[in-house]
Amino acid sequence: MDNLQDARQKINEIDREMAALFESRMQAAKVIAEYKKERGLPIFDAAREQTVIEKNSAYIRDYDIRSYYVRFLQDEMAVSKQYQEHIISGARVAYSGIEGAYANIAAKKIFPYGRAISYPDFRAAYEAVERGDCDCCVLPIENSYAGEVGQVMDLMFQGSLYVNGIYTLRITHHLLGLEGATLSGVKTVVSHPQALAQCAEYIRSKGFETVEYANTAKAAKAVKDGGDVSVAAIASSETARLYGLSVLDHDINESATNSTRFAVFSRAQNKQVNTTRDSRFMLMFTVKNEAGALAQALNVLSSYGFNMRALRSRPMKDLAWQYYFYIEAEGDETGSNGSDMLRHLSLHCDMLKVVGHFSDEIILKED
Repeated sequence: MDNLQDARQKINEIDREMAALFESRMQAAKVIAEYKKERGLPIFDAAREQTVIEKNSAYIRDYDIRSYYVRFLQDEMAVSKQYQEHIISGARVAYSGIEGAYANIAAKKIFPYGRAISYPDFRAAYEAVERGDCDCCVLPIENSYAGEVGQVMDLMFQGSLYVNGIYTLRITHHLLGLEGATLSGVKTVVSHPQALAQCAEYIRSKGFETVEYANTAKAAKAVKDGGDVSVAAIASSETARLYGLSVLDHDINESATNSTRFAVFSRAQNKQVNTTRDSRFMLMFTVKNEAGALAQALNVLSSYGFNMRALRSRPMKDLAWQYYFYIEAEGDETGSNGSDMLRHLSLHCDMLKVVGHFSDEIILKED
């Protein structure tokens, strides 16, 4: 009996100590949540959690209870994420379009605890974050079929926001019609110009007429409101559910690998990227108006060991026949080697800024 009482007393003492440690841990989690909210970062970081579990479980010398400690850590992290979601809940996430548009779908997948707020265009969504009306915005920067989104690139160059995450959403187009509509009865399809282009072969094979809309969700809403069974929209299955439309035909886009990269923009830069993983950064710059200036700038990156993943040029709106350049590269530009590279690179540039810094490109799963 004495041993039993001693054991219970010891557990009580440990529980008091654990309660104090738990409170301290949750206070630290609150700081992390506030950091993530300010920078538009997701709560869940699978690689980070796995690293913590592997490191901390090694502290347990008793092999028989190590697996129970792993479960303890997993439960502890689940509680921490719930608390962080409570803090971040209501985070205002701007996007361009209306509910059901692919940007809206991406925003809800990236920030399931946030409040997605619609804006009429890319600039309005971007500037809402600059003004502080929203905490972050989710905007497309590139489509695997149609290429870069020039308007968003220009905002990145001209604006003050930072990219703290890149997410890829696979784009699967379906033909959506009113309840009771049939594929054989469709005469006209409506959608965003890119969606129409991505389904061009299908449209030609069916002999459909086409009408362009600002985005796929607006096209679906127009079909719903129009009440014409001969008109169908090209959009996602989620949009079909949202507007009560029937899927008349599945997977009608030409490319099975069609996807869009979405960037999360916020006012603060994330400098806490895990450099043990696939760290990447984005640069935008202009070069001096002299022979070989661009080649010299590019050579700087390679001389410091940075692998360039993408290079693009865009015309400057206020200077005829002048261009700015966009680079996406692998590596950590925040370390000493990266700082040296940026200093060296600035010698060849009239303007240079880091617009993005992130770890891993995250694939958003389809429903």
